[in-house]
Amino acid sequence: LPPLARRLGARAIHSPHYTFPLAPFTRGLRRVVTVHDATFFSDPHAHSTIKRLFFKTWIRAGVRADVQLVAPSRATADEVSRYAGRPRRPIVVAYHGVDPQVFHVPSAAELSKFRAAHELGDAQWVAFLGTIEPRKRVGELIRAHRVLQDEYTSRGDTAPMLLISGQRGWDADAAAELDAAAARADGRVRELGYLPLDELRSSLGGASAVVYASIAEGFGLPVLEAMASGAAVITTKLSALPEVGGDAVVYTEPNAQAIAEALRTLLSDESLRARMAAAGQERAAGFTWEACARTHLDAYRSTL
Repeated sequence: LPPLARRLGARAIHSPHYTFPLAPFTRGLRRVVTVHDATFFSDPHAHSTIKRLFFKTWIRAGVRADVQLVAPSRATADEVSRYAGRPRRPIVVAYHGVDPQVFHVPSAAELSKFRAAHELGDAQWVAFLGTIEPRKRVGELIRAHRVLQDEYTSRGDTAPMLLISGQRGWDADAAAELDAAAARADGRVRELGYLPLDELRSSLGGASAVVYASIAEGFGLPVLEAMASGAAVITTKLSALPEVGGDAVVYTEPNAQAIAEALRTLLSDESLRARMAAAGQERAAGFTWEACARTHLDAYRSTL
């Protein structure tokens, strides 16, 4: 990579995923390195041993080396400094953006197509989008939904469905809950797997609520995408999520009881859902990829 950069006349190399060329090979070239999160330190049990060791090693190397680090949130920048040490240069924070061509309020026709594709009929639903891994607390969400379903059933009502979108990762608890929910005759939990990009705004924007009760995020892109799609969002105040949600989301603790209470409040108050959805759209509009790109350009100029 460094010889290629020199042939192209480049003055810097941006390594967008933790690893980077080492100093002996980069004479005359500056280095910019993106670190996406520090959960390898703060939540080590959420990662495999090899993955944990690999990324902790590279984050520490980035802190020690004469490189410009870039992080997607202030929380990530602070955690890198806390766990790996203070880098030579202040870490640049470049918030992610959201593509309004993909994530916007879905049309009535798009929602109708989504309902038909997944045989939802006229059901309401609560949505989750993301990789099903331990820090996302999908098992807690399913248990929270089960509490609500029992409450709805006891008063003769039908609970909203719970649509889980995203690939299964290494979360044994969530996998067990998903399998148990699928086996229930009265199950209202549907695992949709990996959805096509054009269906995401319908999954999120058509939901009565989107829940993303993660305990650790470098940024929290699904929260931003849900807000941009016109959803009322429930998330946590942990790590970077408040930087994304601000005052435009409902906050909860990442356990079944608290998630159930947050859902109960939001599902029973249509005006609150409308206010949060409107606030979320307004806030999401402030996160653009153009602003992210400009911050990166500033980082490149600074390191040169």
